[in-house]
Amino acid sequence: MSAPALPRPRPRPRTETVRRRGPAPRGERAVGVTSHTILVVWTVLVLAPLLWTVMSSLKTSQEIFASPFSLPASPQFGNYVSAWTTAGIGRYFLNSVLVVGSALVITMLLGAMSAYVLARFTFPGRTVVRTLVVAGLTFPVFLAVVPLFFILQQLGVLNTLPGLVAAYAAYAYPFTVFFLMSFFADLPGEIGEAAALDGAGEWRTFFQVMLPMARPGMASVAILNFVGLWNQFLLPVVLNSDPDSYVLTQGMASFASQAGYSVDFGALFAGAVLTIVPVLVVYLVFQRRLQGSVAQGTFK
Repeated sequence: MSAPALPRPRPRPRTETVRRRGPAPRGERAVGVTSHTILVVWTVLVLAPLLWTVMSSLKTSQEIFASPFSLPASPQFGNYVSAWTTAGIGRYFLNSVLVVGSALVITMLLGAMSAYVLARFTFPGRTVVRTLVVAGLTFPVFLAVVPLFFILQQLGVLNTLPGLVAAYAAYAYPFTVFFLMSFFADLPGEIGEAAALDGAGEWRTFFQVMLPMARPGMASVAILNFVGLWNQFLLPVVLNSDPDSYVLTQGMASFASQAGYSVDFGALFAGAVLTIVPVLVVYLVFQRRLQGSVAQGTFK
């Protein structure tokens, strides 16, 4: 007879060792406290002037000079109406929207096409062109205003909105190409090859395949270009001396210096608020596009 089989020992249950995280090291806590302190200070430095401007836009000139940091006794919403109509901020605002919007469309279209070619194609003189694009970023704008003045004068568009659109587009073009060039270079080449195998030409591949994949980069450079062009002051001052064609920065400067202390400062601060609002709106609208990625665009 065979000996009875002995029962196998039951396996012991695995006990997971839970490591208790002790207090953070002193150096890590110091870095965290320092970084949070810097962020709080920076937030205060950014928000305090903005809130003070909004608060001052609801005061009268007497209240601003008497107590600049106190709340308004009664909100003066008429300052915005006065700034928009009497001070002419409405006309300057529409001129700025027309000039910046047109220049932004031209710059983004031509810049994206140029960046795509420089990033994806190899041709003689490619390195020279890329070097010239980088050189355009290093060239100070105040050295270019005199040649721009004579060029626009010869073309017959000096002191006009179309001439200002052309100058704005040329000003933002090098940065747009330089920014998007590296972005297009990182896009997967297999997608373009698949489009070519399906019979798509270069134009169709760019506009229907590559450009939608580049939405995050396009949104980023569009925001940066919009802020830079909206706040541009040197180019319109030199290239546009017609009061009817003033943009918002010129109009605000003219309104602030037209009569010294007799200026309606409540309306002036209201005009400043109207200048800031479009930048915030554009950032909030394009912020959703910044959350996209190249992989998401590929699966679409």
